Amino acid sequence: MWHRFTRLFVIKTKFEAFLVIYGLGLGATERGVHYLQQYPGYGGWLLFACCPVAVFMAGGMILDTLDRRYPD
Repeated sequence: MWHRFTRLFVIKTKFEAFLVIYGLGLGATERGVHYLQQYPGYGGWLLFACCPVAVFMAGGMILDTLDRRYPD
């Protein structure tokens, strides 16, 4: 039973990976908008830029791992 539950959280296809990356991107841009409101000026823009960059790095790792683990 526990094994069946944990399989829900395993990314097996590129479609699932892109859905996860999309969700991460939405959350990161929302966080960036809050940073712009809290820290107006260059500091807020730098923090805003860091949020999507982190998603790009995580998304690349997800896709690379997916390609290595489940080759076509």
